Amino acid sequence: MTVRRWQDRANLILGLWLFVSPWVLDYTGTVAASNAHFMGAAVLLFAFIAAYLPQAWEEIINTLIGLWLVASPFVLGYTALATVALHTVVVGLLAIAFAVWAMFSDQRLYKHWHSGHSA
Repeated sequence: MTVRRWQDRANLILGLWLFVSPWVLDYTGTVAASNAHFMGAAVLLFAFIAAYLPQAWEEIINTLIGLWLVASPFVLGYTALATVALHTVVVGLLAIAFAVWAMFSDQRLYKHWHSGHSA
């Protein structure tokens, strides 16, 4: 089985990057690192599901994860780590963009939504 949408592949890479970023960017042992590991694994999981078993709910979950990533530096209080906070927000915005783009570019889902059914 092959990945159906490039956006899902992009979110797979993004999730992997988020997961390893605490080691690469040297912010291990922080709340931000725990958040990156957990959310990176979640993005990977749901992007993998979306890539091979596409439904709208996986993309909606990745959108919600992206929203959390945008808010998390403020909610978890690591805005003082400016580079890490900016990194987390940018990754969140990209996750949102790829997930929403995947939903709207999937013709099967588009036809399903416009026929009056929920996804």
